[in-house]
Amino acid sequence: MREIPYDREAALAYADRWALDRNPAYLDFSNLGGDCTNFISQCLFAGIGVMNYTPDTGWYYLNGNRKAPAWTAARYLHKFLLYNQDVGPYAQERGPEEMAPGDLVQLMNQSGVFYHSLLIMRIVGDQIYIATHTLDAYMRPLSSYHYYKASFMKVMGGRA
Repeated sequence: MREIPYDREAALAYADRWALDRNPAYLDFSNLGGDCTNFISQCLFAGIGVMNYTPDTGWYYLNGNRKAPAWTAARYLHKFLLYNQDVGPYAQERGPEEMAPGDLVQLMNQSGVFYHSLLIMRIVGDQIYIATHTLDAYMRPLSSYHYYKASFMKVMGGRA
């Protein structure tokens, strides 16, 4: 397996284009539980360029019916990114001070379930600005969200 650098600029450019719109190449899951993690996966794919086609535990999208749970569900994406030792992107949990544009934030509820995925677009001082879907946001301050806990995910790269 070879290491693939994470092209943060490509991920951010994708988010610039699609944060407030929908790419017709992907199903919009807004009415099927939410589109946030689908959008974040698209951004990650723009920056990594490879998918992991392992049934059930991989990270891939073929169409609206043929996709991995990690592509569209926040809790499964979190687990995939932290524990992936195979093809595709991987990340490490770090503190907010170690984040950079292109990294991720995932929000957790009081039940301990990750329910929302966000892409960091810009950091100014200690203020983080994000992009996401459901509800669509572009350059929204992370501080405007109400959540129990946040997981800051440093995207380290990918493997092919």
